Amino acid sequence: MQRMTLFITDELAGRKVESILHNEFAMSVSYISRLKRRPFGITLNGQKAYTTAITAEGDKLSAEIGDPEDYVRALPMEAELCVPWQDEFIAIIDKAAGMAVHQSTRDPNELTLENAFAARFPAGENFHPVSRLDRGTTGLMTVAKSGYMHERLKRLLHTDMFKREYIGIAEGKFAKMEDRIELPIGMADGSAYKRAIREDGAPALTEYKVLYARGDVTVLRLIPHTGRTHQLRLHMAAIGHPLAGDWLYGNRRQDIARPALHSAELWLTHPISGDALHLTSPLPEDMKRLITE
Repeated sequence: MQRMTLFITDELAGRKVESILHNEFAMSVSYISRLKRRPFGITLNGQKAYTTAITAEGDKLSAEIGDPEDYVRALPMEAELCVPWQDEFIAIIDKAAGMAVHQSTRDPNELTLENAFAARFPAGENFHPVSRLDRGTTGLMTVAKSGYMHERLKRLLHTDMFKREYIGIAEGKFAKMEDRIELPIGMADGSAYKRAIREDGAPALTEYKVLYARGDVTVLRLIPHTGRTHQLRLHMAAIGHPLAGDWLYGNRRQDIARPALHSAELWLTHPISGDALHLTSPLPEDMKRLITE
Protein backbone atom coordinates (compact mmCIF):
# COMPACT_ATOMS: atom_id res chain seq x y z
CA MET A 1 0.00 0.00 0.00
CA GLN A 2 1.40 3.39 -0.99
CA ARG A 3 1.84 5.84 1.85
CA MET A 4 2.89 9.46 2.18
CA THR A 5 5.01 10.32 5.21
CA LEU A 6 6.00 13.65 6.74
CA PHE A 7 8.25 14.42 9.70
CA ILE A 8 6.77 17.26 11.71
CA THR A 9 8.99 20.34 11.83
CA ASP A 10 8.97 23.11 14.38
CA GLU A 11 6.80 25.16 11.99
CA LEU A 12 4.17 22.42 11.77
CA ALA A 13 4.21 21.40 15.44
CA GLY A 14 1.08 22.19 17.41
CA ARG A 15 -1.29 21.73 14.47
CA LYS A 16 -3.95 19.04 14.31
CA VAL A 17 -3.38 15.96 12.15
CA GLU A 18 -6.40 16.90 10.03
CA SER A 19 -4.96 20.34 9.26
CA ILE A 20 -1.66 18.86 8.07
CA LEU A 21 -3.38 16.19 5.96
CA HIS A 22 -5.51 18.87 4.32
CA ASN A 23 -2.81 21.46 3.71
CA GLU A 24 0.51 19.59 3.40
CA PHE A 25 -0.82 16.32 1.94
CA ALA A 26 -3.45 18.13 -0.17
CA MET A 27 -6.18 15.73 0.93
CA SER A 28 -9.84 16.65 0.65
CA VAL A 29 -12.23 16.46 3.58
CA SER A 30 -14.02 13.48 1.98
CA TYR A 31 -10.75 11.60 1.38
CA ILE A 32 -9.64 12.15 4.99
CA SER A 33 -13.04 10.89 6.13
CA ARG A 34 -12.54 7.69 4.13
CA LEU A 35 -9.01 7.24 5.51
CA LYS A 36 -10.34 7.39 9.06
CA ARG A 37 -12.31 4.21 8.37
CA ARG A 38 -9.21 2.23 7.32
CA PRO A 39 -7.35 0.30 10.06
CA PHE A 40 -4.07 2.15 9.44
CA GLY A 41 -5.23 4.86 7.08
CA ILE A 42 -3.63 7.56 9.27
CA THR A 43 -0.78 6.89 11.69
CA LEU A 44 1.27 9.07 14.02
CA ASN A 45 4.59 7.55 15.09
CA GLY A 46 3.41 4.17 13.82
CA GLN A 47 0.13 4.15 15.76
CA LYS A 48 -3.38 4.72 14.41
CA ALA A 49 -4.10 8.41 14.85
CA TYR A 50 -7.18 10.52 15.37
CA THR A 51 -7.44 13.55 13.11
CA THR A 52 -7.89 15.72 16.19
CA ALA A 53 -4.48 14.70 17.59
CA ILE A 54 -2.00 17.55 18.10
CA THR A 55 1.39 17.03 16.48
CA ALA A 56 4.79 17.71 18.04
CA GLU A 57 8.18 18.41 16.50
CA GLY A 58 9.83 15.16 15.37
CA ASP A 59 6.55 13.23 15.02
CA LYS A 60 6.17 10.98 11.98
CA LEU A 61 2.78 11.42 10.32
CA SER A 62 1.85 8.90 7.64
CA ALA A 63 -1.26 8.33 5.52
CA GLU A 64 -2.31 5.82 2.90
CA ILE A 65 -2.54 7.25 -0.61
CA GLY A 66 -3.30 4.00 -2.44
CA ASP A 67 -6.74 2.52 -3.04
CA PRO A 68 -8.15 0.17 -0.37
CA GLU A 69 -7.39 -3.53 -0.82
CA ASP A 70 -11.03 -4.30 -1.62
CA TYR A 71 -11.06 -1.90 -4.60
CA VAL A 72 -12.92 -3.63 -7.47
CA ARG A 73 -11.03 -3.58 -10.76
CA ALA A 74 -12.50 -4.18 -14.20
CA LEU A 75 -12.11 -7.58 -15.84
CA PRO A 76 -8.64 -7.69 -17.45
CA MET A 77 -8.76 -7.94 -21.25
CA GLU A 78 -5.57 -8.03 -23.28
CA ALA A 79 -5.26 -5.25 -25.87
CA GLU A 80 -2.50 -3.13 -27.33
CA LEU A 81 -2.04 -0.09 -25.13
CA CYS A 82 0.37 2.76 -25.86
CA VAL A 83 1.76 4.25 -22.62
CA PRO A 84 4.34 6.94 -23.48
CA TRP A 85 4.92 7.88 -19.81
CA GLN A 86 4.15 6.48 -16.36
CA ASP A 87 5.35 6.27 -12.77
CA GLU A 88 3.83 4.73 -9.64
CA PHE A 89 1.19 7.47 -9.43
CA ILE A 90 0.18 8.38 -13.00
CA ALA A 91 -0.02 6.84 -16.47
CA ILE A 92 -0.28 8.86 -19.67
CA ILE A 93 -2.02 6.80 -22.36
CA ASP A 94 -2.04 7.53 -26.09
CA LYS A 95 -5.54 6.33 -26.92
CA ALA A 96 -6.53 4.82 -30.25
CA ALA A 97 -9.85 5.55 -31.96
CA GLY A 98 -12.83 3.26 -31.47
CA MET A 99 -12.24 2.28 -27.83
CA ALA A 100 -14.54 3.52 -25.09
CA VAL A 101 -12.96 4.55 -21.79
CA HIS A 102 -15.43 2.69 -19.54
CA GLN A 103 -17.72 -0.26 -20.02
CA SER A 104 -21.41 0.46 -20.49
CA THR A 105 -24.38 -1.50 -19.26
CA ARG A 106 -25.40 -1.96 -22.91
CA ASP A 107 -22.48 -4.31 -23.57
CA PRO A 108 -20.71 -5.54 -20.42
CA ASN A 109 -18.40 -7.73 -22.54
CA GLU A 110 -17.04 -4.86 -24.64
CA LEU A 111 -13.29 -4.31 -24.58
CA THR A 112 -12.63 -0.86 -23.14
CA LEU A 113 -9.62 1.15 -22.05
CA GLU A 114 -10.46 0.25 -18.45
CA ASN A 115 -10.23 -3.47 -19.24
CA ALA A 116 -6.98 -3.05 -21.16
CA PHE A 117 -5.53 -1.05 -18.24
CA ALA A 118 -6.44 -3.82 -15.78
CA ALA A 119 -4.57 -6.33 -17.97
CA ARG A 120 -1.49 -4.11 -18.33
CA PHE A 121 -1.04 -2.83 -14.75
CA PRO A 122 -0.69 -4.81 -11.49
CA ALA A 123 -3.13 -4.85 -8.59
CA GLY A 124 -2.86 -1.64 -6.61
CA GLU A 125 -2.43 0.47 -9.74
CA ASN A 126 -6.03 1.23 -10.61
CA PHE A 127 -7.86 3.05 -13.38
CA HIS A 128 -8.96 6.58 -12.46
CA PRO A 129 -9.20 8.62 -15.68
CA VAL A 130 -8.69 12.33 -15.11
CA SER A 131 -9.42 13.64 -18.60
CA ARG A 132 -11.73 11.30 -20.48
CA LEU A 133 -11.83 11.08 -24.26
CA ASP A 134 -14.84 10.12 -26.38
CA ARG A 135 -14.78 6.73 -28.08
CA GLY A 136 -13.78 8.30 -31.40
CA THR A 137 -11.23 10.78 -30.02
CA THR A 138 -7.56 9.84 -30.14
CA GLY A 139 -4.47 10.96 -28.29
CA LEU A 140 -3.10 11.70 -24.85
CA MET A 141 -5.18 10.92 -21.80
CA THR A 142 -4.13 11.11 -18.14
CA VAL A 143 -4.97 8.29 -15.74
CA ALA A 144 -4.37 8.44 -12.00
CA LYS A 145 -3.49 5.12 -10.39
CA SER A 146 -5.35 5.87 -7.16
CA GLY A 147 -8.30 7.86 -5.93
CA TYR A 148 -5.97 10.16 -4.00
CA MET A 149 -3.96 11.07 -7.09
CA HIS A 150 -7.19 11.45 -9.09
CA GLU A 151 -8.39 14.10 -6.64
CA ARG A 152 -5.10 15.99 -6.84
CA LEU A 153 -5.00 15.96 -10.63
CA LYS A 154 -8.63 17.02 -11.00
CA ARG A 155 -7.89 20.12 -8.93
CA LEU A 156 -5.04 21.03 -11.32
CA LEU A 157 -7.01 20.49 -14.54
CA HIS A 158 -7.48 23.66 -16.64
CA THR A 159 -4.79 25.52 -14.71
CA ASP A 160 -1.23 26.41 -15.74
CA MET A 161 -0.13 23.22 -13.99
CA PHE A 162 -2.24 20.90 -16.19
CA LYS A 163 -2.99 22.01 -19.75
CA ARG A 164 -4.05 20.14 -22.89
CA GLU A 165 -4.29 21.12 -26.53
CA TYR A 166 -6.15 19.31 -29.28
CA ILE A 167 -5.90 19.26 -33.04
CA GLY A 168 -9.29 19.32 -34.76
CA ILE A 169 -10.27 19.32 -38.41
CA ALA A 170 -13.45 21.30 -38.96
CA GLU A 171 -15.79 21.77 -41.90
CA GLY A 172 -15.53 24.95 -43.97
CA LYS A 173 -13.39 28.10 -43.96
CA PHE A 174 -13.13 30.41 -40.94
CA ALA A 175 -13.69 34.17 -41.02
CA LYS A 176 -11.65 34.62 -37.81
CA MET A 177 -8.16 33.15 -37.44
CA GLU A 178 -8.66 32.78 -33.69
CA ASP A 179 -11.47 33.27 -31.21
CA ARG A 180 -13.00 32.25 -27.88
CA ILE A 181 -16.27 30.33 -27.74
CA GLU A 182 -18.11 30.79 -24.46
CA LEU A 183 -21.42 28.93 -24.62
CA PRO A 184 -23.04 26.94 -21.76
CA ILE A 185 -23.60 23.21 -22.25
CA GLY A 186 -26.34 20.96 -20.91
CA MET A 187 -28.20 17.80 -21.87
CA ALA A 188 -30.18 17.88 -25.08
CA ASP A 189 -33.92 17.47 -24.54
CA GLY A 190 -35.07 13.89 -24.88
CA SER A 191 -31.54 12.42 -24.95
CA ALA A 192 -29.43 10.67 -22.34
CA TYR A 193 -26.27 11.14 -24.44
CA LYS A 194 -26.40 14.16 -26.70
CA ARG A 195 -25.51 17.63 -25.40
CA ALA A 196 -26.83 21.03 -26.44
CA ILE A 197 -26.08 24.72 -26.01
CA ARG A 198 -28.60 25.98 -23.47
CA GLU A 199 -28.92 28.95 -21.15
CA ASP A 200 -29.32 26.77 -18.07
CA GLY A 201 -26.23 24.69 -18.94
CA ALA A 202 -22.83 24.61 -17.24
CA PRO A 203 -20.33 27.31 -18.27
CA ALA A 204 -17.97 26.18 -21.04
CA LEU A 205 -15.06 27.98 -22.70
CA THR A 206 -13.02 26.93 -25.74
CA GLU A 207 -10.24 28.76 -27.57
CA TYR A 208 -9.43 27.98 -31.20
CA LYS A 209 -6.67 29.04 -33.57
CA VAL A 210 -6.66 28.31 -37.28
CA LEU A 211 -3.48 26.52 -38.36
CA TYR A 212 -4.28 26.16 -42.08
CA ALA A 213 -7.08 25.30 -44.50
CA ARG A 214 -7.09 22.59 -47.13
CA GLY A 215 -9.94 21.93 -49.53
CA ASP A 216 -13.25 22.00 -47.69
CA VAL A 217 -11.74 21.65 -44.19
CA THR A 218 -9.69 23.72 -41.73
CA VAL A 219 -7.07 22.43 -39.28
CA LEU A 220 -7.36 23.99 -35.81
CA ARG A 221 -5.61 24.10 -32.48
CA LEU A 222 -8.29 23.74 -29.79
CA ILE A 223 -7.81 24.59 -26.13
CA PRO A 224 -10.54 23.62 -23.64
CA HIS A 225 -10.65 25.82 -20.53
CA THR A 226 -13.45 23.74 -19.06
CA GLY A 227 -14.15 20.02 -19.29
CA ARG A 228 -17.76 19.55 -20.38
CA THR A 229 -18.75 16.36 -22.18
CA HIS A 230 -18.54 16.83 -25.99
CA GLN A 231 -17.41 20.43 -25.41
CA LEU A 232 -15.06 20.81 -28.38
CA ARG A 233 -17.41 18.99 -30.75
CA LEU A 234 -20.46 20.96 -29.68
CA HIS A 235 -18.74 24.35 -29.62
CA MET A 236 -17.41 23.91 -33.16
CA ALA A 237 -20.85 22.86 -34.39
CA ALA A 238 -22.42 25.85 -32.61
CA ILE A 239 -20.36 28.33 -34.65
CA GLY A 240 -21.21 26.57 -37.90
CA HIS A 241 -18.03 24.52 -38.27
CA PRO A 242 -18.65 20.99 -36.95
CA LEU A 243 -15.69 18.65 -36.81
CA ALA A 244 -15.28 16.57 -39.95
CA GLY A 245 -16.92 13.18 -39.51
CA ASP A 246 -18.95 14.20 -36.45
CA TRP A 247 -22.17 12.31 -37.13
CA LEU A 248 -23.77 13.52 -33.86
CA TYR A 249 -23.31 17.29 -34.26
CA GLY A 250 -22.49 17.58 -37.94
CA ASN A 251 -22.49 15.24 -40.93
CA ARG A 252 -21.07 11.85 -41.80
CA ARG A 253 -18.23 11.71 -44.31
CA GLN A 254 -16.83 8.96 -46.47
CA ASP A 255 -13.20 9.91 -45.78
CA ILE A 256 -13.23 9.64 -41.97
CA ALA A 257 -15.42 7.45 -39.78
CA ARG A 258 -15.20 9.48 -36.57
CA PRO A 259 -15.03 13.10 -35.38
CA ALA A 260 -11.64 14.46 -36.45
CA LEU A 261 -10.33 15.28 -32.99
CA HIS A 262 -6.95 14.40 -31.48
CA SER A 263 -5.52 15.15 -28.02
CA ALA A 264 -2.11 16.22 -29.28
CA GLU A 265 -0.22 17.92 -26.46
CA LEU A 266 -0.14 17.86 -22.67
CA TRP A 267 1.68 19.85 -19.98
CA LEU A 268 1.58 18.64 -16.37
CA THR A 269 3.39 19.64 -13.19
CA HIS A 270 3.58 16.38 -11.25
CA PRO A 271 1.73 16.82 -7.93
CA ILE A 272 4.22 14.70 -5.97
CA SER A 273 7.63 15.25 -7.56
CA GLY A 274 7.05 18.73 -8.96
CA ASP A 275 8.58 17.61 -12.28
CA ALA A 276 7.35 19.40 -15.40
CA LEU A 277 6.02 16.91 -17.96
CA HIS A 278 5.44 17.74 -21.62
CA LEU A 279 4.17 15.08 -24.00
CA THR A 280 3.07 15.17 -27.63
CA SER A 281 1.22 12.67 -29.79
CA PRO A 282 1.48 12.55 -33.60
CA LEU A 283 -1.62 13.02 -35.71
CA PRO A 284 -3.27 9.64 -36.47
CA GLU A 285 -3.34 8.33 -40.03
CA ASP A 286 -7.05 8.89 -40.71
CA MET A 287 -6.72 12.60 -39.86
CA LYS A 288 -3.53 12.88 -41.91
CA ARG A 289 -5.32 11.43 -44.94
CA LEU A 290 -8.13 13.92 -44.51
CA ILE A 291 -5.76 16.83 -45.12
CA THR A 292 -3.28 15.32 -47.56
CA GLU A 293 -5.33 13.39 -50.11
